[in-house]
Formats: sequence, structure tokens, C-alpha cells
Amino acid sequence: MLNRTIRRREAGASLALPGDLHPLLRRLYANRGINAADDLDLGLARLIPVSRLGGIDAAVDLLCEHFSRGSRIVVVGDFDADGATSTALVVRQLRGLGFKHVDFLVPNRFQYGYGLTPEIVQLAAEARPGLIVTVDNGISSHAGVTAATALGIQTLITDHHLAPASVPAANAIVNPNAPGDSFPSKALAGVGVAFYLMAALSRAMQDRGLCSNAPPVADLLDLVALGTIADLVPLDRNNRILVHQGLRRIRAGRCIAGIRALLEAANCIAGNVVAADLGFQIGPRLNAAGRLDDMSIGIQCLLTDDPNTARLLAARLTQLNSDRKELELQMQQEALMAIADMRAEDPQLPLGLCLFDESWHQGVVGLVASRVKDRVHRPVIALARADANTLKGSARSVPGVHIRDVLDAVATRHPGLIEKFGGHAMAAGLTLPAAALETFRAELDAEVRRWMSVEDTIGVVHSDGVLQHDELTLDVARLLQQAGPWGQAFPEPLFDGCFEVRNVRILGERHLKLEVRADGHNGRTASCEAIAFRHFDHDDAPQVQPDSRVELAYRLDVNRYNGAERLQLVVEYLRVL
Repeated sequence: MLNRTIRRREAGASLALPGDLHPLLRRLYANRGINAADDLDLGLARLIPVSRLGGIDAAVDLLCEHFSRGSRIVVVGDFDADGATSTALVVRQLRGLGFKHVDFLVPNRFQYGYGLTPEIVQLAAEARPGLIVTVDNGISSHAGVTAATALGIQTLITDHHLAPASVPAANAIVNPNAPGDSFPSKALAGVGVAFYLMAALSRAMQDRGLCSNAPPVADLLDLVALGTIADLVPLDRNNRILVHQGLRRIRAGRCIAGIRALLEAANCIAGNVVAADLGFQIGPRLNAAGRLDDMSIGIQCLLTDDPNTARLLAARLTQLNSDRKELELQMQQEALMAIADMRAEDPQLPLGLCLFDESWHQGVVGLVASRVKDRVHRPVIALARADANTLKGSARSVPGVHIRDVLDAVATRHPGLIEKFGGHAMAAGLTLPAAALETFRAELDAEVRRWMSVEDTIGVVHSDGVLQHDELTLDVARLLQQAGPWGQAFPEPLFDGCFEVRNVRILGERHLKLEVRADGHNGRTASCEAIAFRHFDHDDAPQVQPDSRVELAYRLDVNRYNGAERLQLVVEYLRVL
């Protein structure tokens, strides 16, 4: 938690927000660019119309054609939570619409790599499909589409990732980030794209008399909410609508059996679910399958309608997630030890930090890169051994450094140094020859130095300001939970202030539990509990004693335990005064 500073958000205009809105919410919404009552309407009617998504008509025609033919369809998904929810949504809706032969295939990330590769096409071809539908992948899969075409298999690509200069020669492509697409929301997750396509297909099949009783695709908004939150796409208004409506279904008890079972496994009460539960409890359980085992386990959990089967699969996912946590912690500690050794030789770390260890697991390097990035406040790439000659890794970046463009610049300047790469501004994946590691390290650092300086490595904690003592209440915490959904680019409210520490406890060896008191006006005080998760993961964690004073940046949380609810501050930053 060192080498960080608190910066308060600049409030925007809030004059057009409803007059009866709680003053705190007016401030929070204004800080996030919400300045009109209309922006708070998260009804389904406010979604961007399906017809505005490019390629949707051609995709619907292609699916209707294969419905009439009775073709076999194979859905090829990605191996993360967005890919799993996208796959489950498309398979469920196609089967509900009467498609007779629908199956799915998710590549093993360690054996087949990412996307619609020729190897995956060969595997899919064993089912003799007439059509392959990709979800959450495929926009860069030129070779895979070519391989499918050579086998007489048509392809429909649905994706949301940034497109290369030229797109594959698929029979249809639906991607808001495809060249020339004018869809207003470029932030749709893969599951959001899948939802739009299935909504358009359902309507078209009814209009064409191909299906007299199409199941409402809105019944699957719980999947859309889960995949959207788990994929960390920006919560623009369109995505907030999708997430809000999905959360409403979950809270009302109208979610699929798999999500209900995953919530039970995480000790989350469906009626109280918020976006953070999907992001920090359910999403990681699904992702653990793709990281350590086979994402088919997660997809089967989302496809089954049998509660007992769902519980068994959720238990397996929970165990995988526990294994993942243990492995991640070990790798994180090894990474921090490596950084300490680097600092012993040169206190100034590289601005583009590249870490590698022979024992690291491919499926967890992205999480390690993210944790270390939060620690050192610069782009971090963590690499693992793929085979004797190849390393695979994940990159995580900081605001102001577009990590995919960094890799592109390195690859352009040094052809052959990077074998493959792809991603976004804040995250990317790459493959490079093991023999090129030291050269890559130097070139990565040189390129990152064109984007940032040493002065930029101070971590910034963005705060919504100080809460008054009468705002440090359970009712306000409840209000904030229901005022979301909060998430990427629409962050959950974070406040800062100084507190007196009344009591200190250690939970589970890693977490710091505090009782704190905030001074109020006229001598009034407000006392509450606070918890700093993973506080002791680092050797230089601040030591807190009773009666000391601390500066905190924190979120208001409702701590539910044994049927009781208490206010709790979740600490994101702590400094002993």
C-alpha cells in the first residue's frame, strides 16, 4: 500500500439530476459524468437498438438458413467467464428456438491457444457441422476461418475484441469493434454481442414463421450481467442497463441453476447480489476452470437446469478457485522476491517490467501481472514456460500506457521478437521465443519509457471525498449498493478520511480487521468496523496499533453474518499518521 497518493475526483455539474435524489448520490453521479435524470433510466427500452449493430442482418440470415437445413452447429467459445457465459447463452437460446443439433467446444488454452485456430477447426469438424459460431473470439482468426472453409464449414464470428487491419473471410461477422461498424457502444462484452445476436435471431424467426413461441432472450440477462462484469469492460450506459437488468433477475430468484449454485457456493444471498459479487466471487470461480483445468466444467454448470448437477459442478469450480488462489499467492510472492532482488542491484526498476519463472503456471500469470502492477504502478508482463522454446505471458498496464500498442511498436521495430500478441489498452497476451527474453525485456522497457516517466509510478487512489459522521451508516451503505451497478469505468464509490484506531485483529493471517472512530462535528463521533483484505501479503505492510491514527481510503460495505447486518469499511489504502 506504499508509494500511493489519494486524489479526489472533480465533481461535475449535477443541476439536471432529480431534486429528490439523495445529496450523496447527486455528488457521486456527477463525479461519474451523470448529469441528467434520463441517464439514470436503466430500463430495457433504453438499450441501443439491435438493428444498429453491424453485420447482424447477415448473421441472422445465415443462422435461419442453417435452421432450415437442419445443420449441425458448433459454438466455439473462449476460456474465460465472458466466453463461458457467451457460449451458454447462445447454446441455450439456439436450442430453445428449435435448432436440433447444437454443441459447443472450448479449446484447452495450453494445447490449442486462443481463438478459432486450424487445430480447433479440425476438432470441431469431427461433429460434421455445417456452421461454426464463435463467441468472444475469432476476429483475428484468419487461418481458422480458411481451414473451416476448406472443409466446407461456414463460419459466423461474434466477438468484441479490437479487429486487425483485415478481418477473416467469414460468412458473417458481428463485432461492434469491427472496421466501419457504427454501433454507439464499443464496450459490449462478448456476451453482450451474443445477447444482441440472439435477440435479433429470435425476433426474425418469429417474423418468418420459423418459431411460433421463441423463448424471451431477456430470460438470459443473468448470464449477460455475469459475463459483462467478469470481463471488466467499461460500464457505459448500455452495459449498465444490461447488468442492472441481469441483477434484477438474480435478486428476484429468476436466474439459471448454475448461477444460483455458484452464489450458494460463495455464501452469497441471491436477493442481495450486487455487481461486485459477480466480479469477485462468481467470475473467478468460472475463470478458475479455464486457468487450471477445462472451461467445459463452467459451461456445463451454466447449461444444466438440474439444481443438484449445478451444485456438484459449482463445488468443483469452487475447489479449482481455491487451488488457483493458493497458486497465485505463491507466484505473487516469488514475483515480489524477484523484484526485491532487482532493486538490490538497481533501486530504479524498469518502467516496463517483465517477470519470468520456470515454475510459473500459464493460466495464472495474468493474475500475477495484475497484482504486481498494482504494487509497482507500471506495466507488468508475467511469463511462463509453454514449451522448451516458447514463453507465453500476460500483460497488465496502467492508465496512459496502451499495452497492446506498446507490444505492436516493439514487434514492428524488431520483427520476429514477438511471435504473437493481442489485447487492449490495459491487458494483453503474448508469445515469444524463450531465447529472446532478455532482448524483449530491454525493448519493452525502452518502449514504455516513451509513454511514461518515473514520476508517473506513484499510484493514485481516486476518492469521492470525505463522508460526514452521519453518512457513515448502514443505511447509506445499503443505498450505495442499490445505486449501481458499479464497475469498470463507473467505479464503486470510494471515500477517504482520518480515523482513530480503537482495536486491531488479524484474520486468517492475511487480513487486518480494525475498529475505528471518526471524529464528527460538535464532538460527535462515529465508530465502525474496517477490514483491509490481503494487508499482510507484503513485507512492508504498515503496522497498525490501537490508539494510533490512520488515513484510509475505503468503500462502504454491508457485512452480513449470521443473519445480522453491520456497517463495514473495506479499506483500499491505509497510511499510519
